Amino acid sequence: MSHHPIEDLGFLSDCHTAALVNRDGTVEWWCLPRFDGDSVFARLLDVDAGHLALTPDAVESVERRYEDQSLVLTTTFTTSTGKVEVTDALLMGEGARHHDLGLGSPHVLVRGVRCTSGHVDVDLEFAPRHEYGLTFPIVEPIDGGVYARGGATALRLSAPFDLAIDDRTASGRLRLEAGERAGIAVSSAHSWEPPPDHFDTDAVFERLDDTVAAWSSWGSHHQAYEGPYGELVAHSGRVLQGLTFQPTGAIVAAATTSLPEVVGGDRNWDYRYAWIRDASLTLNALWVAACPDEAEHFFDYLTNAASSFTEDREVQVMFGIQGERDLHERELPWLSGWRDSRPVRVGNGAWNQRQLDVYGSLLDAVHRLREVLPEFEPAECRLLTGLADVAARVWSDPDDGIWEIRGDPRHHVYSKVMCWVALDRAIDLADRLDAADRVGDWEAVREEIHASILAEGWNGEVGAFTQSYGSDALDAAVLTMPIVGFLPADDERVLSTIEAIERDLTDPAGLVYRYRGDDGLEGEEGAFLLCTFWLAEALALAGRTDRAREVFDRAVGHANDLGLLAEEVDADSGELRGNFPQAFSHVGLVNAAWAIARAEGAVE
Repeated sequence: MSHHPIEDLGFLSDCHTAALVNRDGTVEWWCLPRFDGDSVFARLLDVDAGHLALTPDAVESVERRYEDQSLVLTTTFTTSTGKVEVTDALLMGEGARHHDLGLGSPHVLVRGVRCTSGHVDVDLEFAPRHEYGLTFPIVEPIDGGVYARGGATALRLSAPFDLAIDDRTASGRLRLEAGERAGIAVSSAHSWEPPPDHFDTDAVFERLDDTVAAWSSWGSHHQAYEGPYGELVAHSGRVLQGLTFQPTGAIVAAATTSLPEVVGGDRNWDYRYAWIRDASLTLNALWVAACPDEAEHFFDYLTNAASSFTEDREVQVMFGIQGERDLHERELPWLSGWRDSRPVRVGNGAWNQRQLDVYGSLLDAVHRLREVLPEFEPAECRLLTGLADVAARVWSDPDDGIWEIRGDPRHHVYSKVMCWVALDRAIDLADRLDAADRVGDWEAVREEIHASILAEGWNGEVGAFTQSYGSDALDAAVLTMPIVGFLPADDERVLSTIEAIERDLTDPAGLVYRYRGDDGLEGEEGAFLLCTFWLAEALALAGRTDRAREVFDRAVGHANDLGLLAEEVDADSGELRGNFPQAFSHVGLVNAAWAIARAEGAVE
């Protein structure tokens, strides 16, 4: 099993798939041909599930950075004999410095090695294990590298030095003197083709430069935020873009599956899919972190994915990244899991849950981006109007809630607030939706929801809005009430709720839990970074900017050295927990920074 901390991982993306690189120089995760495809490297979840190691000998220290506003990663190893830099990327750019990140063939992992002083011995080990480690492919020598075939996947490793093959693993050692460099590339191939004649070390570094240029060009064309925490916001925007599946516009919740919420527990889920809620919140954050040119692309994805929605068939809460509906969950018993956290799962059983907040999430994103979206087609108008109508009809029903509690449905306050949001946004969009005749009915139900939440969702003994009607349990999701405009941030009940959550729903370090109490699952989880950023955002809206900055700084203090956040933080160790990198956490960072900027008058 993998013992390395989650924060040791670096994130690479080509906006089709993602790779994770450990700080020791090992690629421990890569799925093909897309984020939710089968892995070819999965040592992250089992020591025998595949890896690509490029590790210098006798390492004394390690430093890492992303190159020039990109997701091209350079790791500097200082060894007992010299210093070497390893630069890693999933390629983009196709030899052209273009701001379209989708330009070029995906699925090429490139690693460039440069010795900057002394001399360094570097060991390469290529151990592909397809289908999450179930298939050990045959590894064969070819001119310029090796070819790995087995099952539905084939890989080609190109390298400018000799490799030995033993037990379906290729390995070699390279000595570099100061000023020397070398490069390798791993590419997917369904049929064998000879390595291209132009592949050499210079070509590797040229393609790395192209990929840096592609990311930098995207940032210069898309990113314009100038408020406080500017570098953090810009970097989070790149991470969110890196979690976007370029062919469809889908935004995955995270790059991994089954990184646990608690070590040794079974809260291990597959996050490589597009939740309507998560993707809508991500798009809202990209509106802050970047010019929202992605809006139309994403809207097309959602309307395609939700095309089977009717007033008699409620909208599904999540989809595959090409719009697939059936995300059947299954376990992979041959994998030991990260730090022996079993089971490892692919698919996600939440796909057929009932989560009523999705109507508000989607309509809120459309409302936020209304000025950059084109005129709606009649079918789109019917879809959005239908979403509002269903929210008006079902808001009083119990559901499984935002946190996908696997127990009996409840009357979750957050779900009802978001049904209110669905109607509120639809009312404002009515002219564009050709739905002026629906406004009167929507307004009446909106007021009914508002009154119900104030009467049933507020618990005077607790002094807070609680998780569900009749409950005394706190839930950080209600921090969004002032964020979505349900109540003003200076409302006494909102302020009392903020104070209750700060007092009773935080860990010893002051990070916020989602909730505490029975959720139908074994064990407990860590503090949730999105909820901590929600607290900072709510404090900023309430005018408590100094306190908001304290909470914000506490949360971002758990980012790794590359500015990457997972889902949760373990209260005892302070280590990151959950899937990585997590879109929700970076969404929370962006929105909280923006709220602080507005509260301080730094942006409009």
